[in-house]
This record gives sequence, C-alpha cells and structure tokens, in this order.
Amino acid sequence: MLGTIIGDISGSTREFNNVKSLDFQTITEDSSFTDDTICTIAVADAILNQKPFTDTMVSWCRRYPRPMGGYGAGFLAWLRSEDHLPYNSFGNGAAMRVAPVAWLYDRYEDVVLAAYATASISHDHPEGKRGAMTIASCIYGLRKGAPKDFVRDFVSLSYDIPEYAPFSNPFDESCMNAVPVAVSCFLAGNDFEDVIRKAVAVGGDSDTIAAIAGSLAEAFYPIPEHLKKQALALLPEKMIGIIRDFYQCIGCCSPFGKD
Repeated sequence: MLGTIIGDISGSTREFNNVKSLDFQTITEDSSFTDDTICTIAVADAILNQKPFTDTMVSWCRRYPRPMGGYGAGFLAWLRSEDHLPYNSFGNGAAMRVAPVAWLYDRYEDVVLAAYATASISHDHPEGKRGAMTIASCIYGLRKGAPKDFVRDFVSLSYDIPEYAPFSNPFDESCMNAVPVAVSCFLAGNDFEDVIRKAVAVGGDSDTIAAIAGSLAEAFYPIPEHLKKQALALLPEKMIGIIRDFYQCIGCCSPFGKD
C-alpha cells in the first residue's frame, strides 16, 4: 500500500505540470497526498474492519474534501449524491485504489472478487472493473514470487503495453490508458525509486500513473527507507493508523519496524 502512496505523493505536483527530465527529486517540500491515497486508505480500512466499501469510501473522502488536485468531476458528484450509485465510470481511479486487496486476501479468487467489488461501487463500467482486477492480479502474482515477465504476459492478455517512452503520455484519466502505461513504467524500472521516477516522467496523469506503478513495484522491490519516512511524514495520523494496521495484518514489509 505504501508503494501506491509514495507514487501518488511523488506525482502530486507534476499532474498538471509534467516533468521534462528524469533527473528530479521524487518527493519535495511541496508534495502532498491526493485523492489516490485517500481512496487507497479507504479500501484498506473497509477490508481490515469489515465495513462496506461504499460507506468507507464516502467517509474518508468527506474527511478530506479538498486534497491536492481535487477529485474528478464524476467521482465528486458521486460523493455528493444521496444514494452513491455507481456511474459507469472507466476512470483510472478503479485501478489506483485497489492495491490493499492483493495483500489482504490470500486466495486469488478472493483477490479478484474483492477487486471487482472495489471498482463496482463507482467505476462499474467493464473497463473500470477490468483495470482494478488486472492490477490486483499482478500485485498478487508478484507478492507470491512471480517474475517481472508474469506482469507483461498477464497484462498483454487484456491491453497493448506500450514501450516505455518518457514525456510521451497524454493526459488521459481512463483505465485503458493508465493500466498499460503504468505497467510499462514498472517493466522499464530497475528498482523501486526508478519505477516511480519513470512513472512520473512518462507524463499525463502523473500521480495516478505513479500510484499504480508504485503499487506494482512494492510487490517486487524493497522500498528505500528515505521514501518511507518522507511519505509518512506527509500523512495525517488517522491514515498512519490504517497503514500500521495494514502492515501488521499482512505480516511483512512494515515501514514502522518491529512495532
């Protein structure tokens, strides 16, 4: 989950001002979490505490109504509605918030069903659900020891993965763009921070591309300690509490040491 959050924070200031170099500081004093982090925390909270996805998502997003970059127009309308019915979205939000699912369930069948459920509360277009299930499946495979090529082979069944090319991605908030582009960044990266750097530099919706790529990278590479500390320092205590509970539940990779 922290891989998603680090990617989100690293891309937060570059979403509407894409970088034009691969040589940049990933997290700066101007960086912040965005809706990507909030929604990912909500998914983890719902699973950890056995709460409905819809209610938990609405609660967390209303707690932080004005994150950096704001919420997408369709999602914001969903948040403000009385009934919170899904609105047939195929936006990349379905894929960027799904990472906790792949760690908190230990059977692949449960991972896929839960990924489908997290998307269906709002992003119930077939492409939204496909994006969530694809990323969750990849994370699950990686954390179970699959090689990098597994991701290429699995994703290629559903998407055309582009060759990685920095500064080339248009601003496109769909799952159909974000999933294959984020995967290309993961495949091109040499370590966790390199994946994040490539994801931010590819262009387009930088925070979400980097959040998705970061979620994959966390399942394959160790996260550098300095990035863990920098990211956690930018998060409210309520979020840190969910993150602590998440890593205690999965029993590995905790950014908090042995506590």
